[in-house]
Amino acid sequence: MGDSLAAANATVIEHNSNEDPNRQLEQVRDCITQGVDGIIVIPEDGSSANTIIKEANDADIPIGIFNRPPASEDGAAIISVADNRDVAAQTMQYLADEATKLGRKVQPLIMVGNLSDQNAVQRRNGFMDVIEANPDLFLAPIEVQTNWDAATGQSNLQAAMQANPNVDVLFTSSDFLFPQIQAVLEPLGKWKPVGQEGHVIMGGLDGDNRACGLIESGYVDATGVQDLFSEASAMLGALGAAIEKGETDPDETIVDPGFALTASNFADRSQDMWGCVITPPAS
Repeated sequence: MGDSLAAANATVIEHNSNEDPNRQLEQVRDCITQGVDGIIVIPEDGSSANTIIKEANDADIPIGIFNRPPASEDGAAIISVADNRDVAAQTMQYLADEATKLGRKVQPLIMVGNLSDQNAVQRRNGFMDVIEANPDLFLAPIEVQTNWDAATGQSNLQAAMQANPNVDVLFTSSDFLFPQIQAVLEPLGKWKPVGQEGHVIMGGLDGDNRACGLIESGYVDATGVQDLFSEASAMLGALGAAIEKGETDPDETIVDPGFALTASNFADRSQDMWGCVITPPAS
């Protein structure tokens, strides 16, 4: 997104809130004070997104909300977001198809995100859609709360696995939790690639670099992919058009349908997943 703005000769003010919604709000207010022409925000959560939208609307500055939708439809904003429910369901359906090969009812587990975040809510909904559509395949799901925190997720997963060691299918609401999943499953002999005794059928959502590598090496079966390139391009196009027309309160939602990258389609679709294309700065 930054490269596209630079190519358009735009002057960019960039802030990092370090996951602090109050700090993010102050940063947006600072941008408003500086008289910017438009604002793009990746909000920390749905509630803070609505607060930020109101600030921009009151200042007559068009605003784009990227990748994480607001908690309500209050206010006017350009929202570019993946269809998290459908992408999660696509991923879970692949896991269900793999689980069917076991020839018995299976125990599913979901690592749930922070449910104040609409992305987490919709990812859980997509997971549950597939569970509820297959009552003859799935036992009652185990829900592990993570609150989008790695340490919390690992601790709660460890407790869940001690209480329920026979988990067959594991879905994480975000790929960033795979290291914590590995840390819990490996000592139990359950961090195994596809085809080996003890393999837990696994999927996630986001499409990051780690998930790409884990699908390629066989430890993870599938992940739901957000097309961040398409979402960013659509956001910039819509916000740029609003600025050019002098619209101060554009209001539209741009939906990225996404897709599931799986062990079966990896060879054909991996280059469509951002995590298989972009090398993270730390690597």
